[in-house]
Amino acid sequence: MSKNEIRPFLYSREGGLAIISINDAPWNKMTLAFMDELEILMPKLKEDSSVRAVLFTAEGEENFSAGMNLKELGPILTNPNELEELLDQRLRVLSAIEFLGKPVIATLFGYCLGGGLELPMSCHFRLAAKEGCQIGLPEMDLGSVPAWGGSVRLTRLVGRMHSMDMILRSRKIDGIEAYRIGLVNEVVENRQLKQRAIELGLELAAQPPIAMSEIMPVIIKGADMSQEESLRMERQAVLNTLGNAESQEGMTAFLQKRKPVFKNN
Repeated sequence: MSKNEIRPFLYSREGGLAIISINDAPWNKMTLAFMDELEILMPKLKEDSSVRAVLFTAEGEENFSAGMNLKELGPILTNPNELEELLDQRLRVLSAIEFLGKPVIATLFGYCLGGGLELPMSCHFRLAAKEGCQIGLPEMDLGSVPAWGGSVRLTRLVGRMHSMDMILRSRKIDGIEAYRIGLVNEVVENRQLKQRAIELGLELAAQPPIAMSEIMPVIIKGADMSQEESLRMERQAVLNTLGNAESQEGMTAFLQKRKPVFKNN
């Protein structure tokens, strides 16, 4: 099989968990084809009720992703219209991940740079390897700035001080520091990272899907709203979930002292 015939990512399922693995080891760069295929896939995942959670990881053990394939970017830089279209697509795809309405997890190991951090920041859970992580937005070293929403999402996740420090100095941090500043949810031993991410994905996939899809936008959008507006969103989520099959199963399971089983809808 030639290099051009290799799929930009591998797709698999484990129960209700969809697993997307970047397929360009060892660097796992995010090629134009990677983003094109991901843009096609995301709406399908949103509509597929059997998919209850999504995991982004990468092939090999070296790196999650060194970011965009800059060699592909060269010709586009001379065409302003193509460049605008490219940037718009990146923002669309990452927004589709963030607002999927289903929990999305990313594993961070080795290089997680540029787009290799911007994609995980659009996810809802990030697990980092204990050793070897180099996490950052080093665009300043190229005389540029983060282009896929990185400065915005990083600041919202870790605050202005840490965001300024990482971006203006092109500073790379490890998994332990990423956990300390609130960029990742967990730090995991390297050899256990992918399995731990699958376990978390299956745990989230067992949660009630309608309730999940209702509360996630409240959490994501609420930080940008007034308290009054976000409380109204939460109230509507309550009204949309109470009394449905999921809530009935949850209440029944509680009274019967058993674990609830939330089925696909």
